[in-house]
Amino acid sequence: METLRQHSEQLYKEELEVLSKQEKNKIPENWNMSPRSVLTFLMGGKLKNGFEVSPKYIGDKRLMEIAVATLTTDRALLLYGIPGTGKSWVSEHIAAAVSGDSTLLVQGTAGTSEESIRYGWNYAQLLAKGPSKEALVETPVMRAMQDGKIIRFEELTRVPAEVQDTLITILSEKALPVPELNMEIAAIKGFNLIATANNRDKGVNELSGALKRRFNTVILPTPKTEQEELNIVTSRVGAMAKAMEMPLEKSSLEQIKRVITIFRELRSGITEDGKTKLKSPSGTLSSAEVISVVNQGLSLSAHFGNGVLTSEDMAAGIIGAIVKDPVQDAIVWKEYLSSVMKKRKEYRDIYLSCKELI
Repeated sequence: METLRQHSEQLYKEELEVLSKQEKNKIPENWNMSPRSVLTFLMGGKLKNGFEVSPKYIGDKRLMEIAVATLTTDRALLLYGIPGTGKSWVSEHIAAAVSGDSTLLVQGTAGTSEESIRYGWNYAQLLAKGPSKEALVETPVMRAMQDGKIIRFEELTRVPAEVQDTLITILSEKALPVPELNMEIAAIKGFNLIATANNRDKGVNELSGALKRRFNTVILPTPKTEQEELNIVTSRVGAMAKAMEMPLEKSSLEQIKRVITIFRELRSGITEDGKTKLKSPSGTLSSAEVISVVNQGLSLSAHFGNGVLTSEDMAAGIIGAIVKDPVQDAIVWKEYLSSVMKKRKEYRDIYLSCKELI
């Protein structure tokens, strides 16, 4: 039975195998390939044997070089940026390329406890035999330390500050004390941590200075140009279109481009030509939001339309992404409709589709 979502190492199994086989550069201990090959897996490219590696990250190559190089040192990597800039996407693919396993993961939430980072206990065993190795419940962090692999920590700033600091000893000493058994788990070479964080969500807990010093921080920006964002969106959306057996036609690409323009203008607070200042909504309107809108439109078109992506398929998703606050964001959106979209002849169809829904 096919799973709903495949991990990176499953989805790109062939690419990872080819990169490993053609490896000629030095490979760090317990890595599956060299840092240069990890970068190729992330950024894509054509190998000497003619094999084409698909790009996973479309953006500044230097940022990815810094990220990968960090993991060869004794410092952990913190991917920082507003929601939707691809932090989790990058961390998953790096872990898949380096360790061949992106499933070692701690998902940070307000309810994340120290036990989910350090270790837990099988209480039936604990009561029957007392503290023992058999009663110890390993966490993904502990397994990554023992196997020399990458551990991913998502949304680190969502975790309470006192729980975040559990990582300080692990990252400083590369060891995890287990005082109940008078022992410690020492990390073997290859172990490191990739954390993601943003400062835009409610309930964010700032990292302590002591913890920040254990990380090299790479800030992932929003796409610099409209073309770069279009490449990102079409690359991600293409997979869904292929699954639905709906090729992205020229008309679909034009629909996507218009959504990107709308989101970029509202995000920056100014129109493309620089002539009209705009109010920005409360949401981030990132590339991830565009992808979500287009995927929803594709689904509507496939199941309730004629298979061709239209403005009607996109309208509800656009409004849903922009109007998060029913009062303030609604005002921002109505002003944009009347002052910008209404005046653009090439936006007539999408303007009318959106107008019908407000």
